[in-house]
Amino acid sequence: MLAEIRLITVQEYHKMAEAGIFAPDERIELIGGQIIKMAAKGTAHSSAKGRTEKLFERLLAGIAWTRIQEPIRLNNYSEPEPDVAVVKLDPLDYADHHPTPLEVYLVIEVADSSLRTDCEFKANAYACSGIADYWVLDVLERKLHIFREPGQDRYQSEVVLAEDASATPLHFPEVRIEVKDLLPKVVA
Repeated sequence: MLAEIRLITVQEYHKMAEAGIFAPDERIELIGGQIIKMAAKGTAHSSAKGRTEKLFERLLAGIAWTRIQEPIRLNNYSEPEPDVAVVKLDPLDYADHHPTPLEVYLVIEVADSSLRTDCEFKANAYACSGIADYWVLDVLERKLHIFREPGQDRYQSEVVLAEDASATPLHFPEVRIEVKDLLPKVVA
C-alpha cells in the first residue's frame, strides 16, 4: 500500500509560524504543500541578488516594485520567497496580501548551490501557477536560464544565455538587461 502524503496549506503554514513551530531564523518556504529548507547563501549569491535588485529598481522605478526574498502566494499550497520578484505596484504596498501570479511580472532565483532545485522543482511550481517569466541566474557557470510559456506541469520554453548576452523581461520589452550586470564582478 502506498502511503498518502498530507500537504500543508498556506493557512496552516502561517498558523504553524504564528505558533512558533519554526525557529525565528529558520530559512524555509512552502512549495507544493511541502515545507522546504532554503539553501544557505554564499557571497556570490548575495552579490548577484544585490546587483539584480539595484538594477531592476533603477530600470523600473515608478513602474514596478522589486521585492527581495519576500513571499508570493502562488496558490493554496505554495508561498515561496524568491530571491527577486518584480511585481505590480499596489496602493497598499501589499500590506493586506502577498502578491499573486496575476500581480507578478518576473521571478528571479539566484543559484549557487541550488541550480537543480531552481530549474526543476521551483520552475515546475512557478509554471503550474502561471508565472509567465521566470529567470534563474547561475552564478557559478555565469549563465541566465529564462523559462517562459508556462504549462500545467512545466515551462514549454527554456533559453540559456551566456554572460555576454542580454535579456528582455517579458512584460517590459523596452528594457534590456546585460546578463553580466546581474552577476558578481570577477576578481582579476
